[in-house]
Amino acid sequence: MDVDDDESVRVAVASVVEQHGRIDAVVTAAGFGLSGPVETTPLADARAHIETNFWGTVRVVREVLPHMRQAGGGRIALIGSLGGLVGLPFQAYYSAGKYALEGFGEALAYEVAPFGIEVTLVEPGNTATGFTDNRRRCDPSDVYAAVNDRAVGVMERDEREGIPAEAVAKVVEQVLTSGRPPRRVMVGNADERLGTFAKRFMPHRLFERLARGTLGV
Repeated sequence: MDVDDDESVRVAVASVVEQHGRIDAVVTAAGFGLSGPVETTPLADARAHIETNFWGTVRVVREVLPHMRQAGGGRIALIGSLGGLVGLPFQAYYSAGKYALEGFGEALAYEVAPFGIEVTLVEPGNTATGFTDNRRRCDPSDVYAAVNDRAVGVMERDEREGIPAEAVAKVVEQVLTSGRPPRRVMVGNADERLGTFAKRFMPHRLFERLARGTLGV
């Protein structure tokens, strides 16, 4: 389905119900990367990015909910990101969409719990996939060029050296088959998980100073 298109999503979900009689689970994983400074990224590119990464998820979830309610339950796994817990410089719109997904998933969980529908936010860190090479890059001005290129280069290196996609898929499988799925589950190396933990308790200036080297800024 094309998650940017209401009718495409409607037809796709309807076809699953027609063939199988019900929908027990959905994994919302559609999305792409966008890099560039906030100041110089065209708003059309930023809107298109969030249209897919956030609103695409919303479309799919809204379309499956009536079927899950009628069936008496279901599982929804929303693929978030550690970039939705820690802001990523020069990927601000990516982080914005993933932060929005965090709030959406948490609020949704309250609403659908009475119907036996479970919602989990799966939050991968750096993962080696085609996402990296397919990132859309917006040209920075000279003011930002050097640090933009350095930061994005560091993050893309870390992505290529990240965990395999199969590790994320295994966690998704566990979420969909667990008797008591968690609200959130992080998938990544120990340093990434420690970083999100440290952000909660460190003064923000200290955390950002320590994070600058990791993020390439």
